[in-house]
Amino acid sequence: MVATRILWALSGRRFGPSCPITVRPCRRSCTESLTPSGIGYGVVGPWVPYIGVDGLWRNASVCGCRSDCSCTELCEVQLQGPVYDVLSVMIDGAELVPEAYRVDEPGLLVRTDDGCWPDCQDMAAACDAEGTFCVTYRTGLPLDEAAVAAVSEYACHLAKGCGTAGGSCGCRPNPNLTRIQRQGVEIERADPSVVYAEGRVGLPLVDQWLVAVNPGRLGSASRAYSVDWRWPRRTRWP
Repeated sequence: MVATRILWALSGRRFGPSCPITVRPCRRSCTESLTPSGIGYGVVGPWVPYIGVDGLWRNASVCGCRSDCSCTELCEVQLQGPVYDVLSVMIDGAELVPEAYRVDEPGLLVRTDDGCWPDCQDMAAACDAEGTFCVTYRTGLPLDEAAVAAVSEYACHLAKGCGTAGGSCGCRPNPNLTRIQRQGVEIERADPSVVYAEGRVGLPLVDQWLVAVNPGRLGSASRAYSVDWRWPRRTRWP
């Protein structure tokens, strides 16, 4: 757990899975596709102008799609991601089967059973009550083989300090000695404070992984906020 928490922070706090999050989203409305002028570009497919055989200009609708690249209207809600997995979807107090939905990037929860998400809900009621819509999911990027190998090496390094004299599970104080010279042999050790200040731990595999996934040493993933976008309601307490 110590190795996991430290590498999660050093890698930019992006990898999951996180603790479960329960949100109460609102379904995306058709008006989101409208431009400021009120023209629904993309609602019935993008229009392509062309000249007919009679010499008149006309607009052709690509495939007659009702939404972007889809010949049928998609019922979807936006989840703040990245979405690691969906644990449950509750509608009117009943849990929806996993086959009834899927998750598309970036964090779109799409209904696939010919149904649709509720337009509104009773925000004052509990998730197991009538007239509610709650989604419980986890965030974070999935761990690949390199991430598993890195945390394994770091955990092994910490475990080697357990049971040794003066040790406390690998968390011993670093010696102040950085250079030794005796009988013609000189040994120089890296200053651990410099390594830690650069967001590294001093282990080859771990540091290579950190450089690959977080070369800019970011403290968290970058985000773009919009004052016009309404994120799903999330209960903080109790």
